[in-house]
Amino acid sequence: MRVAVQLLITNRNLVVQGDPLAGWRDLDAVIKFNEPGSGSVTLTAYPEVMAQLQPGNRLEVIRDNRYWMGGPMEIPTDYTWSISDEGEPDPGRVTINFSDDLAVVAGYITWPTPPASWTAQPNVWRTIGPDTSENIIRRLVTENCGPTARAERRIPNFVLDAPVGAGTATNVSTRFEPLLDTCRRVALAGGGIGFRTWRDGGQIKFGCYSPRDRTTTARFSKGLGNLRYLGFKQSAPTVTHALVAGSEPEGGGVGRTFREVADAAAAATWWRVERYVDGSEANDDTGELTNAGKVELADGAAPIELSTITIDTPDLKAGRDFGLGDRVTVALPNGLQATDLVRSIHLQASPNSGEYVSTLVGSSAATTDPQMVQLIRTLSRRLGRLETR
Repeated sequence: MRVAVQLLITNRNLVVQGDPLAGWRDLDAVIKFNEPGSGSVTLTAYPEVMAQLQPGNRLEVIRDNRYWMGGPMEIPTDYTWSISDEGEPDPGRVTINFSDDLAVVAGYITWPTPPASWTAQPNVWRTIGPDTSENIIRRLVTENCGPTARAERRIPNFVLDAPVGAGTATNVSTRFEPLLDTCRRVALAGGGIGFRTWRDGGQIKFGCYSPRDRTTTARFSKGLGNLRYLGFKQSAPTVTHALVAGSEPEGGGVGRTFREVADAAAAATWWRVERYVDGSEANDDTGELTNAGKVELADGAAPIELSTITIDTPDLKAGRDFGLGDRVTVALPNGLQATDLVRSIHLQASPNSGEYVSTLVGSSAATTDPQMVQLIRTLSRRLGRLETR
């Protein structure tokens, strides 16, 4: 099977460091919707290869002459050597672990007053909106790590792409939170938009986009010959009614604001499940109590976990005909079908065995992580909000 994958190394200034990497095997690269992607690849440790694997450099995956993903090498050299059974000189193997450039953005937190120094940060929340989710996300990113950030916080060669008019009106209050967590919250509350990074010449671009409805054109089934494996699971919701409580009035007494955000359809289909949501940090004047309830409902929605192993055909190819966040259709047994969002695309390739592309489709709860890992992440996010008060 033909494998049209190239691997390139650039430095932090995005200058390609040499020829495409030779002697690679076992590429494993995952791109994710509104999350940093990651990957690993094993190569023969030729001197010309090792010379490129320097701290601070980036690895890029090019598939069919299209940019698939790229970002910093978190482990640029994991080297092993053993005596060759064939009696030939063996330079050893080196394994690289890398992420995409969105992982660099994930290393920042939201400052209440981004233009001020760290020692001058006030004890207030940064409130943005009402505005479209795209505009809010762009502002959060540019102020904290982009072109308008303080000089020491700017990511080199990092720019914002032109706005595309994505998203609906929303707002956000944030302080000392992980930047990407805040962006995901805004994206969800403001129309479920996506955001991503990619290299364009000598720049890393950050941009938002509206996921597309591909349910009639991106279809996977045994009969179409593009589906090799199917796993389907649907679970009950963990919350149908988010009961949000605003901040207590100073000195106690009455006047605390309460909001109920409900998924009536889920409650009618399954049953009513209430969850208390502490919205004491939210500004109800901008509708943030309602937004907090929406996020809680999305986290606890009845998850449809749909995992597939697909193969590309001339008519349907990952990255060309559908992408992250797009809504696609998968045929289930007995004539049923499921439609939901593409959450991640997993590219596995080797020169000998060819390519395998796995697509994870489902709600925001659809994941390959164990349930305990999901629980720990949820608790960590909530504790993080408490710590920033």
